[in-house]
Amino acid sequence: MSSSVRGGRFLGILRIEDLLAAPADIPMESLMDREAPVVAPGIDQEVAAWHAVRNEESALSVVDREGRFVGVIPPHRLLAVLLSEHEEDLSRLGGFTKSAAAARTTSEEPVERRFRHRLPWLLVGLGGALLAADFVGWFEAALQHKVMLAFFIPGIVYLADAVGTQTETVVVRGLSVGVGMRRMVARELLTGLAIGLALGVVAGLLVGWRWGEADVALCVGLSVFAACSTATLAAMAIPWLLDTFALDPAFGSGPLATVIQDLSSILIYFVIAAAVVR
Repeated sequence: MSSSVRGGRFLGILRIEDLLAAPADIPMESLMDREAPVVAPGIDQEVAAWHAVRNEESALSVVDREGRFVGVIPPHRLLAVLLSEHEEDLSRLGGFTKSAAAARTTSEEPVERRFRHRLPWLLVGLGGALLAADFVGWFEAALQHKVMLAFFIPGIVYLADAVGTQTETVVVRGLSVGVGMRRMVARELLTGLAIGLALGVVAGLLVGWRWGEADVALCVGLSVFAACSTATLAAMAIPWLLDTFALDPAFGSGPLATVIQDLSSILIYFVIAAAVVR
């Protein structure tokens, strides 16, 4: 394909196959496609590639607003753009926020590098587990006074983790289809508050009915509400912060979000217990 230009102005497209098949005495202007699709300078590369595909063109001419010829986007460049955009779309649909190349590198890296990438975050989680034991120790007197409080620690921690995991899944799905974080934050926070309130009410009623301890039931209900609400915030904030500081969320967001949610859930539970349970 060749772009025809006169005085710097774009006239049309003359395809090599048409030129070779034409009689020797036919004017070139009669072979020219004056309605050939063109694109403006600065157009998004994905838009340009799809413009060529829709018009069944192997290349595109670039023409400015005054009709001046700027250049040509060759076939190999259009194919490279389509391949790049295709990989990016697949990586997003797969739940990655980075490029497909980075995701592929992470999936294929050797054991030694996998170990180095993952272990630091898990050590953070181990430190959090030890800190959680300290938190429980701080409220040893409350546990001795009301041993029943220990019964509900696993359940409150689990519910907060489950709500946080749901939030992470919803956010990743939204990002994969192009929904901006700002559009999801308010709705997801309100959803977390509503879920926390519903779970807190149900938990408080069930604990009061099953064990007959009104103060413990109130403590569990309030703790479930507060822990689930804060878990939603942590589940949204941590992946965003890791990505902002150029750290791979695939390695860090799970362990870090889990340890923060667990520590906050335990602390919330015992602070409320100290204030409510007599």
